[in-house]
Amino acid sequence: MPDVHASYKVVHIDDMPFEEGSSPGTQWKPVRRVFDIGSFGTALARATEAGDTLTHDHDEVETRHEELFLIVSGHATYRVDGEEIDAPAGTFLYVPDPATVRGVVAVDAGTTMLVIGGEPGAPYTPSDWDTVPLPG
Repeated sequence: MPDVHASYKVVHIDDMPFEEGSSPGTQWKPVRRVFDIGSFGTALARATEAGDTLTHDHDEVETRHEELFLIVSGHATYRVDGEEIDAPAGTFLYVPDPATVRGVVAVDAGTTMLVIGGEPGAPYTPSDWDTVPLPG
């Protein structure tokens, strides 16, 4: 259960609601909405199977976002403009150019990825998909 105080909020990953992610069974956890973060976008994805897509290959041209990815646990492969990068737990990937195509695939079941993004120098505006009510 969330631990909510006047000046902070604590939530365990397993207590966050989730939506279906890029692969059937992948859990997409809307971290920004859980904490009602207004200054940047952030979400977490957890694979249920090896080979699950944690985030589909995409660019951020429309939003002009730079993104920072972190493999929190497990093992993944970052895909950046056609190049594959081995990403065991603890590996960051920073993509400053919105036109760069990026994606992440789990090597191991249970792999968990955190992503943070926003447009440099601009007030944050959530994408349409990140404004729907929390699941559950």
